[in-house]
Amino acid sequence: MDYVKLPKTKRGEQTLKKICDAAEELFAQNGYYATEIHDITQKAGVATGTLYVYFQDKLSLFLYLMDTLGRNLRREIRLAKLAESAASIIEQERISIRVFFSFVREHFGLFRIVWQAQFVDAEAFKHYYERFSSGYISEIAKAQETGDIRGFDPALISYALMGIYSFVALKYFVFDESEPDDAAIEQLVDFISHGLHA
Repeated sequence: MDYVKLPKTKRGEQTLKKICDAAEELFAQNGYYATEIHDITQKAGVATGTLYVYFQDKLSLFLYLMDTLGRNLRREIRLAKLAESAASIIEQERISIRVFFSFVREHFGLFRIVWQAQFVDAEAFKHYYERFSSGYISEIAKAQETGDIRGFDPALISYALMGIYSFVALKYFVFDESEPDDAAIEQLVDFISHGLHA
């Protein structure tokens, strides 16, 4: 990543984490444009100049944070699928849903950070979802080859699934200030499996 200078020491890693944690909270709470570098460093408990050791500017920090959250989420989903050896695509989706909701619970600011990106850096916003979509496309194509699912356009279905999960999470975590329980997750899995047919 050309927008961050990664630290070479444990102490540097801890400082970078403090800066990113503070930025994640402030970007989510106040928005990108209302958050100043000084706000971030003050919350992180570091000198203002320390941020520039790692980042060229506020935009670089924002993009690094969004990219890191996305990579961490994709990694957690991938590892959970491997750990549970999910055979069918429906089982894989059940795992994905659970991991996604768990990640959102821990990183509540993810929604606001990613959705702000369309106004901060539209290309980065597009790239964020394209990376998720590309992983989905290969899984959907494999399931179609084995006859597990119908021959829909894999790219279209990838965005449909991302939309379902994102807006269900928005309803629970943001609007209702709660979280989906097992029954809600199973309803989602059932909907994905069988659609709206009675």
